[in-house]
Amino acid sequence: MLLKNADLNKIIKRAITISPNASLLDAREVLLRHNLKRLVVTDSKKHPVGIITEKDIAKTIYTLGDKPIKSVKISGFMSKKLITVKKTDSIYDCAKLMKKNHISSIIVLGNNGILEGLVTKTDLASIFLTHATSPLKISKIMTRNVVTAMPGDSLLYVESLLIHNRIARIVIQRNRIPVGIITYRDFVPAKLPYWLSQSADPKEVENYKMKSNLDEFQVNQMNHLLHFKAVDIMSPNPITIEFDKDAGVAVLLMIRNGISGLPVVKKSKLVGIITKTDIVNAIAES
Repeated sequence: MLLKNADLNKIIKRAITISPNASLLDAREVLLRHNLKRLVVTDSKKHPVGIITEKDIAKTIYTLGDKPIKSVKISGFMSKKLITVKKTDSIYDCAKLMKKNHISSIIVLGNNGILEGLVTKTDLASIFLTHATSPLKISKIMTRNVVTAMPGDSLLYVESLLIHNRIARIVIQRNRIPVGIITYRDFVPAKLPYWLSQSADPKEVENYKMKSNLDEFQVNQMNHLLHFKAVDIMSPNPITIEFDKDAGVAVLLMIRNGISGLPVVKKSKLVGIITKTDIVNAIAES
């Protein structure tokens, strides 16, 4: 997919950073406070030394066992294999690196290896929306093999599907009709079960989600997920899109609603999923 302008400087964003000595709970709090999906880990001289995502946090909690969560430092679970570009590189270079390395963001370096900023899949999707030189049908680039779960499935089962399939979202379906979506973000804030959040005071619910001193058992022991089901934390009534629509419409819906993927339907039945990764791959193949 060719773009009218492939200048990388148009989409570089400032990166929120954190120290490698900060804790897992510190990282979780910063992600929630800034509504982010990733943090760049930098040393005292502002050189990038790692990157962490909400997916990393969920995976780490999943495998902690009896280890106290407060003892887990970012340096112990951050991704140290950094994929970087320079400001002089192009948007195509970014897209190709994202596709090759199966990542969602690229660190941009300035002089002397100093952190200049970050480029994400959302940034590439945005430039696709405004600078694509020709239309592209969803059916041409969507992912047809969709990993799904049922509303009554255990949250522990859903979590395992996310991790073992190395995907970012699970479509919750009933009779092939999408009824909900669960992503790693739904696990990171330690959401209240659906039935409880519907009856609790909204302010209390928000305070619960943003709590930094979560109970050790509540966060550290994933066994508690066995008591809850997908319906308890899924985002219900997901936004869907018809398979014969233009990919630009899908990107617009994703950006407007702050989401990264849409179930693709044909006569209300699930036939695929389109994500920002599919958009990035289309740019990379230019």
